[in-house]
Amino acid sequence: MADLSGLAGRTGTALGCLATAVVLAFAGSARADTICTVLADPASGKVLSQDGECDRRVPPASTFKIPISLMGYDAGFLQDATAPRLPFKQGYPDWRESWRTDIDPTSWMRESVVWYSQQVTQALGKEAFARYVEAFDYGNHDVSGDRGKDNGLTRSWLSSSLRISPLEQVGFLARVTGRTLPLEARAYEMTEAILGRHDLANGWTVRGKTGAGFSVKPDGTPDRQRPFGWYVGWASRDGRTIVFARLVERSAPQKMSPGLGARDAMLEELPSLLDAASGD
Repeated sequence: MADLSGLAGRTGTALGCLATAVVLAFAGSARADTICTVLADPASGKVLSQDGECDRRVPPASTFKIPISLMGYDAGFLQDATAPRLPFKQGYPDWRESWRTDIDPTSWMRESVVWYSQQVTQALGKEAFARYVEAFDYGNHDVSGDRGKDNGLTRSWLSSSLRISPLEQVGFLARVTGRTLPLEARAYEMTEAILGRHDLANGWTVRGKTGAGFSVKPDGTPDRQRPFGWYVGWASRDGRTIVFARLVERSAPQKMSPGLGARDAMLEELPSLLDAASGD
């Protein structure tokens, strides 16, 4: 088995999720190519199952709401599951009708609301935001944003400068579930509380987040011919936790957001993957 400890051992050293844009740009139907599926055991530090190109870095897209949530609750800007409730304002990203209303932390996570994420990061400020990303040892740590635009505080995770691989995702999630990040306990508790939950037939409870966007060209611009989708999170049963990440890439036009497609396919496969990984 591969060793996860190298991914988890560095902790403490120091406009839009584009899901809707992907759907609009690639309306049609197509299969998704699975780039990577990886499961790991945070307790042992071992990768339990790995299939595909799992060291490939792409932007985290809306999976970055997990670290934003941890930051927001740790800093005190996010208060509980329903506060703060912030009003939608003209000029905010509004590709989905469900974003054009008052949003609280629960609806932010459920509806994957880009503008609410940006309100959290702007409340943190550049320096604190960068410090959190560094302390989380998150991907390539690059929160500079679009080249020459000084917009990292609101766009770095959106098909921009910040990149992370599936192996780095499970390394980060191992630190989250193991609570080894330099955060207040409430940040972990509230982030878990607002994450999407799925109860599997074989007794595992899954918490996870989707993400969708575009790979980035060498010149720093989104490659709209390469939409990708994430589903990352963890599953728990009988006191054991397994973290996972799936990354897919669309090879042709499609109707469904690749993030939702990655989630649905992963949830279908997770019962057997978890049973195999846990020795059941």
